[in-house]
Amino acid sequence: MNRDRPEREQELRFFATVPRPCSYLDARDAVSVFADPDASLSPWIYQQLAQFGFRRSGNDLYVPACPTCSECTPVRIPAAEFHRSRNQQRIWNRNRDLECRLLGPEYRREHFELYRDYLARRHRGGGMDNPTPQEYRRFLLSDWCHTRFLELRLQDRLAAVAVTDYLDDALSAVYTFFDPDLARRSLGTYAILRQLQLAQQSRRRWLYLGFWIPGSPKMEYKNRFRPLEGFRDGRWVRL
Repeated sequence: MNRDRPEREQELRFFATVPRPCSYLDARDAVSVFADPDASLSPWIYQQLAQFGFRRSGNDLYVPACPTCSECTPVRIPAAEFHRSRNQQRIWNRNRDLECRLLGPEYRREHFELYRDYLARRHRGGGMDNPTPQEYRRFLLSDWCHTRFLELRLQDRLAAVAVTDYLDDALSAVYTFFDPDLARRSLGTYAILRQLQLAQQSRRRWLYLGFWIPGSPKMEYKNRFRPLEGFRDGRWVRL
């Protein structure tokens, strides 16, 4: 297989995980479907599966497939149609003093220390506590994907990192972590605004945001971006 595009049709197998406790909804089990981890995955395959709601975690592509629940909705923003709300414009203005850089997908100790501090203070007990450098690499880096680390700095201080995958027609927001002491800056929202700006400048059609669960406080920020599309019943619809 060509690393970017297969030369001929090739069968791709998928595997389901065993049920596990859901991280977002109490008293429910979660099941994920993964593309064959032994296959030669590529940005082209990633782009095709993203259109069906798949996400990347390390070298894996997956989508929720819970047999008794369909609350997880893959969502994306049509980049060309997006305009900041008044609140989002205030967040944009509040962070004008941040320096923005796009970096290659490498392990950086400074990034890892911010990631570890972010999880310890913002997501304690979420199952990712006290990560090792190896776990960090396995989660965010990939052998085959076009990834960039969007770094935000306040002078010499690392403020946030937004891990972003580049597809031919879209960007995908993989994961964002930031300095908890700068919470009033709304850096998670600001990172998405920056990623949308990158998508618009490169004329990519969408920014994929992962999964949205109605009523989940952890996911509510995604619903503040409009227009927003969700993948439901096999097609993308406006939410």
